[in-house]
This record gives sequence, C-alpha cells and structure tokens, in this order.
Amino acid sequence: MGDETLTFGFVCVQNAGRSQMSAAFAERERSRRGLDGEVEILTGGTRPADEVHPEVVEAMAELDVDLSDRTPRAVSTEALNDCTVVATMGCSTLELDAGVSVRDWALDDPHGRSIDDVRAIRDDVEARVSDLFDEYFDE
Repeated sequence: MGDETLTFGFVCVQNAGRSQMSAAFAERERSRRGLDGEVEILTGGTRPADEVHPEVVEAMAELDVDLSDRTPRAVSTEALNDCTVVATMGCSTLELDAGVSVRDWALDDPHGRSIDDVRAIRDDVEARVSDLFDEYFDE
C-alpha cells in the first residue's frame, strides 16, 4: 500500500459497544500483523454514553481484551473525513466526503442483551475487522 498511513474509523451513536469492540479488535489485529506505523484507529460516537456497556466489557474480557478503562467519546465529522474507511454499526446518518469508504455493518446493539447475544455480536465484529485488514493488507 505504499508509505501512506491508513485510518480506520469505527463509529456508532453511543460509542459504548460495537464501535469499542471494533476498535479494540483493530488494535489487536494491527499489532498481530506488525502494522503499528501503518494503521491509525479512530473510534467515537455521535452521542457518547457515560461508559462502555458492562456486558460488552464482560464479553471482551473473555478474549483477554480489557475495555474496562475505555471511555466513550464524541467524534467529529472532520476527523471521520480524514479516515480511509469508516465502519458504522447500523445506526449512522453520517454524511462524509466522497473519498471516505463508508461501510455500514448493520450490527445489533449489544446494550442490555444476554451475554450469549453479546458474544455473537462480538464474534461478528471480530470477523469483520479481520476481513477489513485482509482487504487492505495481503498476508
């Protein structure tokens, strides 16, 4: 892909579930593939919650991914327009520049769901993040 840094953005309304899982898996994938200098990861929400959903923290902890210290945060349209790819979680009405590849992953909201449901969403997110890296970086 040359010397250009790619930026992957993961966005949902509250930045407390799906987008947090996506960002964490992307960080892990970036590290596993040795792409630390080549991929930036941005996550945020349009109306951030006060905390990452407890059921999401629990489900991610099962995979040794600690989200307990993460805080949902707002993300600006300007920041997202600097991304290579923005994955939305099925809840977005974002209007981004034509140069940004927007993917709507249409994932169920894990908030308030059973741990089994959250695990299923988590595993779907993990696969989608891996596929995104595969698309941009040949193994």
